[in-house]
Amino acid sequence: MIIGILLGNFVDDVGPALKRGEFVGVSIPIAIGLLVMMYPILCKVQFETLHLALKSRELWIQVGFSILLNWIIAPFLMLGLAWAFLPDEEGLREGLILVGLARCIAMVLIWNGLAGGDSQYCAILVALNSVLQMVLYAPLAVLFIKVISHSSSTISVSYPIVATSVAVFLGIPLGAAIITRLTIRTFISASWYDKTFIKWVSPWSLIGLLYTIIVLFASQGHKVVHQVVSVVRVAAPLIVYFMVIFFLTLLITHRLGFGYKLATTQSFTGASNNFELAIAVAVATYGANSNQALAATVGPLIEVPVLLGLVYVVRWIGRRYHWKP
Repeated sequence: MIIGILLGNFVDDVGPALKRGEFVGVSIPIAIGLLVMMYPILCKVQFETLHLALKSRELWIQVGFSILLNWIIAPFLMLGLAWAFLPDEEGLREGLILVGLARCIAMVLIWNGLAGGDSQYCAILVALNSVLQMVLYAPLAVLFIKVISHSSSTISVSYPIVATSVAVFLGIPLGAAIITRLTIRTFISASWYDKTFIKWVSPWSLIGLLYTIIVLFASQGHKVVHQVVSVVRVAAPLIVYFMVIFFLTLLITHRLGFGYKLATTQSFTGASNNFELAIAVAVATYGANSNQALAATVGPLIEVPVLLGLVYVVRWIGRRYHWKP
């Protein structure tokens, strides 16, 4: 993060250069990082046995809880925080609302993997949120911004923007992982895939994460330093949001008897957001230089360090209280 901010402020034109090329509303360097980051994790998912997991009644109870958390509790909490912290800044407030409605389908795989969550269950939730996102994001954005918030700005979120974002940032790495896994395990060797290929490809997730963090902060470093008041005002509700959703979910899942892996997966899924979608929608709807786009851009700059910190916190909690897997 420090390297990125230094690059953005002391290397001429690095910020504009990184944002010059865009792919479905997200800068190409960031898009590359996200795809590289997700592919190795999805390669570890046992797609050939998912149908067995889906027959479990306990799984559907957990899925129902996840839908309630991700599509009712979390968006309304972000709406309330946006109004509580930014009653006088309509643009920044609308950007935060867009972030709250965008449920995570990318970075959550990283946080869940680092914290030792259930990769199979995480893949199911990511796929479910992707489908619901394509159906619910546009009408909920209009409901939250135009109807509930009585916004004076015009908002019209198109389904193609949402569908394209989901198709690219989940569809490409998911399709590549399924093809890789089934092809190698079928035509070469299942043992070679599990012991050699996975060992070789796994480090690319962290490489992709570090690369994405540097690019994110380098592309926005100048804005962070020169619009520090707006950044701080947006950061405050975001930090509260991440903390409340994460620890509330962790507490509820523990009380419901979930094991460490499932509870961790639920907590990170609820606390994470699809910032690439929020940025794409904000830019397409309000313009690249709007306050809405600024708020959406600040989202990942706050999410990355906070959720990375929560990875260490939840691992400590699991060890400290001997939480069963």
